[in-house]
Amino acid sequence: MAFEGLAGRLQETLNKLRGKGKVSEEDVNAAMREVRLALLEADVNFKVVKDFISRVKERAIGQEVLRSLTPGQQVIKVVNEELTELMGGQISKLNLSPKPPTIIMMVGLQGAGKTTHTGKLAKHLLKLNKQPLLVAADIYRPAAIKQLQVLGEQLNVPVFSQGDQVSPVEIAKNGLQFAKNEHRDVVIIDTAGRLHIDDELMKELINIRDAVSPTEVLLVVDAMTGQDAVNVAQSFNEALGLTGIVLTKLDGDTRGGAAISVKAVTGCPIKFVGLGEKLDLLEPFHPDRMASRILGMGDVLTLIEKAQENVDAEKARELEKKIRKAEFSLEDFLDQLGQLKKMGPLEDVLGMLPGMNKVKGLKDLKVDDKHLGKIEAIIRSMTTQEKLHPEILNASRRKRIASGSGTTIQDVNRLLKQFEDMKKMMKQFTGMGKKMKGKKNKGFKFPFM
Repeated sequence: MAFEGLAGRLQETLNKLRGKGKVSEEDVNAAMREVRLALLEADVNFKVVKDFISRVKERAIGQEVLRSLTPGQQVIKVVNEELTELMGGQISKLNLSPKPPTIIMMVGLQGAGKTTHTGKLAKHLLKLNKQPLLVAADIYRPAAIKQLQVLGEQLNVPVFSQGDQVSPVEIAKNGLQFAKNEHRDVVIIDTAGRLHIDDELMKELINIRDAVSPTEVLLVVDAMTGQDAVNVAQSFNEALGLTGIVLTKLDGDTRGGAAISVKAVTGCPIKFVGLGEKLDLLEPFHPDRMASRILGMGDVLTLIEKAQENVDAEKARELEKKIRKAEFSLEDFLDQLGQLKKMGPLEDVLGMLPGMNKVKGLKDLKVDDKHLGKIEAIIRSMTTQEKLHPEILNASRRKRIASGSGTTIQDVNRLLKQFEDMKKMMKQFTGMGKKMKGKKNKGFKFPFM
């Protein structure tokens, strides 16, 4: 889970301040020492940490905070605002040229996921009703052209290729002309990477940039490499003048040092984050939402957007009626896990709910095909009465269900505990749904509500 280690440390530290009716300067200093250690352990750049702590302390020790009615909450608010600012302040959207085609040049080291994220970006643009063209300008890596062509077929997006005997600069120029002829409004150029930064790589990229004058030059970099990712970004930015960064493998980066440091060090905004291998797991980067998630405050807006894209609205309405009548059954629970699976890894979905990191039972719940199969087997081994009223499941019934589903009694007990935790989560959604009325998503019903 992204930022898991850092989020745990920061939340634990700041929770000590949350309920205090009075906060002294010593309290703030002690908390900031812990925050400083947490950020350094998360591989955040040392100078970035130093400047961040200095700004937070300056604001947090001010009279408007210490003398407020809720000083602990005010300190947390300051940390949230400064963390948001550190990661870019506000979303940095993709620049689309008013005169098509928009030209996007994808650069980065070999192995960072450049070709894959070229495909992901194309899928994102399709959702915006754009007509992208992929240009295969990586003529050095074996199978790079073929990989891009396979991605193009999956997305039904054309790929311009001239093999590996034409220079990348010519391929880029010819690809741009092809896009104009075919009325494609976005051109995404997949360039070659190296295992390390060298003059030859940079010279070629500069030549491509000068030949096609891209609207965007996006660096694809692996979040899990921490400060190395920041150093790579700095080198590419100095040579090419980057317009944005695509941070990959953020779902596996428990530290988060690159995401927090890169904007402050390079001045270059993170525009997208990759959160998995599937082509739809690319998201615009929202600094405010990410800061909120790191501090355990949730990210309801992203959750709503995911639900609107993936959840069956009619099923959500039917389920809402059942919950209001206290008729939510284990069959409904199984159906909701299927809906959740469409929204991405469950731990990420839960991370968007304020306070849900404290619900221990659901943290261990998986919604991949293997676990869904086991859950389905257990539920299918129950009688209709047992599915509707799981409270009647005594020891002998649980033993029968375990035997009938090819699982253990412990598996059955775990499922029933997770079912109860899911009901608690749905109650929280119901409350959120009421709070969201009047906002831009007015009228939308949350999933499993």
